Amino acid sequence: MAAARSLPHPLRALLKRLLSGWVSVRHLEPDPASLALDPQALTLYVLPRPALSDALLLECLCRRHGLPAATGRHRVAGQRLPATLALPRPRRRYRRHALHDAVALLAAHPDREIQLVPVSIFWGRAPGKRFGLWRLLAADSWPLTGRLRRALSVLVNGRSVEVHLGAPLRLRELLDERGPAVAERKAARLLRVHFRRMRTRVLGPDLSHRRTLIQGLVASSRVRQAIAEQADIEGRPRARLARRARRYGHEIASNMTYPVLRFLDGMLRRLWNRLYDGVDVRGLERVKALAGDHTLVYVPCHRSHIDYLLLSYVLYRDGLMPPHVAAGRNLDMPLIGPLLRRGGAFFLRRSFRGNPLYTAVFTEYLHRLLAAGHPLEYFMEGGRSRSGRMLTPRPGMLAMTLRSFHRLATDDERHRLAFVPVYIGYERILEGGSYQRELRGAGKRRETPLTLLRVLGRLRQPFGRVAVNIGEPLVLGPFLDARVPGWRESEATPRAAWLATALPRLGRELAQRINAAAALNPVNLVALVLLATPHHAIEESLMARQLALLAALQRRCPGGVDASLPAGEPRDWIAHTLALGMIRRRAHALGDILVATPEQTELLAWYRNNVLHLFAAAGLVAFAFQHEPRHSLASLHERLDPAWPILAREFFLPNTALDRALPTLLEALSNAGLLVADGDGWQRAEALEASEQLRLLGRLMQPSLERGYLLLSLLLAAPSGSHDREGLVSHSQQMAERLALLSGRDAPEFFDRSLFARLIDSLEAEGWIYRQEDRLCYTTALPEAAQRTRALFDPALRHRLQLVTRD
Repeated sequence: MAAARSLPHPLRALLKRLLSGWVSVRHLEPDPASLALDPQALTLYVLPRPALSDALLLECLCRRHGLPAATGRHRVAGQRLPATLALPRPRRRYRRHALHDAVALLAAHPDREIQLVPVSIFWGRAPGKRFGLWRLLAADSWPLTGRLRRALSVLVNGRSVEVHLGAPLRLRELLDERGPAVAERKAARLLRVHFRRMRTRVLGPDLSHRRTLIQGLVASSRVRQAIAEQADIEGRPRARLARRARRYGHEIASNMTYPVLRFLDGMLRRLWNRLYDGVDVRGLERVKALAGDHTLVYVPCHRSHIDYLLLSYVLYRDGLMPPHVAAGRNLDMPLIGPLLRRGGAFFLRRSFRGNPLYTAVFTEYLHRLLAAGHPLEYFMEGGRSRSGRMLTPRPGMLAMTLRSFHRLATDDERHRLAFVPVYIGYERILEGGSYQRELRGAGKRRETPLTLLRVLGRLRQPFGRVAVNIGEPLVLGPFLDARVPGWRESEATPRAAWLATALPRLGRELAQRINAAAALNPVNLVALVLLATPHHAIEESLMARQLALLAALQRRCPGGVDASLPAGEPRDWIAHTLALGMIRRRAHALGDILVATPEQTELLAWYRNNVLHLFAAAGLVAFAFQHEPRHSLASLHERLDPAWPILAREFFLPNTALDRALPTLLEALSNAGLLVADGDGWQRAEALEASEQLRLLGRLMQPSLERGYLLLSLLLAAPSGSHDREGLVSHSQQMAERLALLSGRDAPEFFDRSLFARLIDSLEAEGWIYRQEDRLCYTTALPEAAQRTRALFDPALRHRLQLVTRD
């Protein structure tokens, strides 16, 4: 920094003028106005290393944003302290540093205070790589830059600069009876830790060259063992199998490169501006708090092919390292595959079964990414949700992550890994039509570049906004310690007992945290109301009142702790949904009516299912009042307690959610005028409008309750052990399809086969049924619990369901 301060003033002013005109700061974090600076304290800025370009840019930023000056020297108590200093090198203690002078001044003058503001400046964001022209010329990476390279970097990356301001560090808080020397070392250590965490967060760990990485995979002990075992089985030379393992490595491994990241950032920014009205991001501060010292594994819900690109774009835009993304091998197509691979995608086959060598190579690749601290992203549902619901997490990637973490924790107990649940919500998706065809039994179409070209032709259509909500992160070590005691001392074999216990618990917990961060938007709110009507038509005034009710319930007793509501009012939400072409308005002299065509109804069901879980408790309570007009708290528990655990599993909600929410829900429904408090209970309001609103709210849960009724009727109509799983699922699906046709609800998601399979899994997990060889047996408590739940249904509905289930 001495060289920077020694520049003649005219030359310094000229350089600042040139730098200010050329450089564009694309990301400044946090907002300088939010820095908790003490106005009475002297402010000194600290850079991680001496760099003239950094110092000049910092001076320009401070002047622009009204921060304390970062130029010149401060005269304090006879001493001159530089306004900007570079972090002292650990092995250069023989040279006195400005930090030493600052601490000594505080020790001599108890009435003074000095605050240090660490500043990290990144000229471009190339992940550290050992080879390549860009490492030599272009961007910041892990190796420290030289003067020539920094000059070139300013020219090449001047339009892509990121600045991160750290929280002020008050030096007096570090002073104690041990003296100034200890305080100086503590300050330097804290600053070094801060700068390293910031570089890890922004740049990620150092990347090995792809060829070097693949050679390391094949040479690893676990892959060599798999090669030896496969050679014995197939009777082939090990060298030949080693070549096969190398091919697998090339098929799998990503090849993240900075030029492609820059290209994708610009391309995706233009794509989102054309495709969407905006991308709303919430909760990213949770990720930034962990990114410096945790290996991050992002686990988003999977709703669209856009998910692959959207999260990486959001993270890169907000100053975080984009993750390595697990993508299906079907996306490794010409043109698209190489671009995705250089953007961080690594590819996996749909099934590893029968190929232990491929399994070993992929598992070792994943382990090496996690061991190096690279952020990962994968979709634990396995595929995109065609129904709009959260799918049951598949164990594959989660199991490999757990086994890898076990290996890392065995070597170093300090290794920290955190899962980051992410909810991605759309107002309109590109794949809506194909999802409906597949739900009706059509085969999945293979992705090709021609398919992409067809999609590009639809970019002129309106697609509304997108929400990216970050749920509560899950730090894996403490989670396993609490849920699976003794896991550290166990083996990490594929069939280990602790792994069989941990996997379903981890998958369910992550799914719950994703659902808890759901984003309500105009389309899914309108879908919740419109699809609750018998004929998918509703008066616009009633729609507005019901939307207001749903918003009030979400604010008063949220169905998810991190769920979000859209901006605006119900009338704005209706207008927005109309503009997207999701519903139609029919003018009428007595008031406009909102309707949905059969095609729109099928599409709206997907959006409704995205957020239906947020109103599961409210819908179940409202449904209880449809047949019986009055309930006490005890009678509600008697009716709802048997059904709630099954619904909670279907919608990935905590089992305790109903107990916590029930008193608040009843109070909220009373405040809305739908219920009337009556002594020790609640009475259904008699007003016609209130009764209609309560009925619409209760119909949200009716399809799920009807599916449960159908399955239990079939199961309990025969002696225990009469059904096998496959037969019960098929018969229940046929009954649901028949009911849908007879009641005018020809919606394929109502009789989705996977929902009945999940219902059987939930009954088994709750202990209502059990397997005896290949037969399903039920406990003696199930008929009584089913009878209590049937009391929720009014006689007419029970009669209709009984007719459907009758042979």
